[in-house]
Amino acid sequence: MRKALLVFGILALGLAFAQVRSFDQIKRSGEIRIGTEGEFPPFNYFDEKNQLTGFEVDLGNAIAEKLGLKPRWIAQAFDSLLIQLNQGRFDFVIASHGITEERAKAVDFTNPHYCTGGILVSKKGGPKTRKDLQGKVVGVQIGTTYMEAAQKIPGVKQVRTYQKDPDALQDLLAGRIDAWITDRFVAKEAIQERKLEGTLQLGELVFQERVAMAVAKGNKSLLEALNQALADLMKDGTYAQISKKWFGEDVRCK
Repeated sequence: MRKALLVFGILALGLAFAQVRSFDQIKRSGEIRIGTEGEFPPFNYFDEKNQLTGFEVDLGNAIAEKLGLKPRWIAQAFDSLLIQLNQGRFDFVIASHGITEERAKAVDFTNPHYCTGGILVSKKGGPKTRKDLQGKVVGVQIGTTYMEAAQKIPGVKQVRTYQKDPDALQDLLAGRIDAWITDRFVAKEAIQERKLEGTLQLGELVFQERVAMAVAKGNKSLLEALNQALADLMKDGTYAQISKKWFGEDVRCK
């Protein structure tokens, strides 16, 4: 789904490819390192027991099991994940990265593991469409496709960025911003979890998006292994089971 335009410099693009592990090297180690954010419910987040959970965590664990590997999760700030991926910190990243041309210059994406869209959220009576955002202040998470989309909406007074989505939601509730643009599933989850049905409303989809896992640029053997594992999970019913657990529907790209 989400997440946006990360512009990588030449240094970041070329950093330490020797540290990036091929699939054979990963198999020999018996462990696969998975990067995620841990701040994006219901996709990846820490629960009340400080356990990493969510749709993408369940899916990542299922992929590791399909590959016969033990998963080791590493949570980092979203805007640093793809840079650290190319430095060999993780073997792959699953953190709701929307596929963009700019990102695809820096990393290689697997086939999508779900499809979604960026939705406009506001207080009841507030803006519900792109046109309604003229002269308004919009909140988005930094480094996301939502930020990129918001910056392209004509007439927006200001795009205010936040390190985490919950911070944007808090400012929306406090009246410091007029609208929040985020993933449609994240918005639904936040409203239900916080019992905000009488306070907030969902507006139109600002854009639609395909979301995928990422591997370091040129790591073809791991890319192929992840694509095969994902296809197998979609075929054997595991993917549908995980998806319906979190969303009540199958969120694969149709």
